[in-house]
Amino acid sequence: MKIRGTKRGQSIELLEQIHSIPDGAEIIINLKLSFTESVVAKLDLTDEERLAKLNQLF
Repeated sequence: MKIRGTKRGQSIELLEQIHSIPDGAEIIINLKLSFTESVVAKLDLTDEERLAKLNQLF
C-alpha cells in the first residue's frame, strides 16, 4: 500500500482515507522524502534569513 502524507511535528497527516486498517492498529512505515518547492526553498536560505525566520517564530 502506498499513501502520501505530510509530516507535522511528530505526526504524519495522510492525504487520503484508509478504511482497511482499524484505528489503534500498529503499523510499520518506510519513509521516502519527496522534495517539494517549499522544502527546497528552505534549504536555499542564508544564515541571516534563517535567523530572521526564527526570530519571527519567537
